[in-house]
Amino acid sequence: MTTHLRIALWGVLPYLALAVLVTGTAWRYRYDRFGFTTRSSQLYESRLLRVGGPLFHYALFLVIGGHVMGLLVPESLTGRLGIGEGRYHAVALTMGGVAGVAAVGGLAVLLYRRLRVPAVRGATGRGDRVTYPLLALVLLAGLTATASSVTDPYDYRLGVAVWFRSLFTLDPDVSAMAHAPLVYQVHALLALALFALWPFGRLVHALTVPLGYVARPYVVYRSRGRATGRRSRGTA
Repeated sequence: MTTHLRIALWGVLPYLALAVLVTGTAWRYRYDRFGFTTRSSQLYESRLLRVGGPLFHYALFLVIGGHVMGLLVPESLTGRLGIGEGRYHAVALTMGGVAGVAAVGGLAVLLYRRLRVPAVRGATGRGDRVTYPLLALVLLAGLTATASSVTDPYDYRLGVAVWFRSLFTLDPDVSAMAHAPLVYQVHALLALALFALWPFGRLVHALTVPLGYVARPYVVYRSRGRATGRRSRGTA
């Protein structure tokens, strides 16, 4: 890999993906505010959704938490807290593996449901037809990277994590990522592509938080039949 290609992939591409994510989200919210949702398909089929939905989402929360710990928390900090690299690696491998398998399993159920139920398949947008397979590839690549750490002694917290944190200082450590194993590089490139496509599919709902729901007034429901009956007895 040439120097210019390394700079393009690990020094320029992350910021381009971030720019597309931010501007695409702003555009989507401005011109498709009512479509800024999951476009729920629960009315079409609920049995598979009750299994795949919670399994995928809860496992994904664990996966995201593991990435936050691994990429943002330096190895030196966990060392000062008394967590050795061996213990950290064992916990990360176990929990990351379980969460990754559960996320892939939950997504498989959801994709099967989307393919096999005609109404759900018909409600799938063009952006989702690209986003869903890409999401599956991201999860599979991450799971492969986790499994490879059983035999590969590569410490991603001294390579991939250093590159990731350097992006926030606007001084990307290109060499840190360029020397990472291929599976980590593929995982990172697929993740960048997913972030760039994020605003244009169903995944955009992850960027919304229903804060107004907490403060909104109660909705009062009254039975029209009972109210009519009370008025009738009162007038009699």
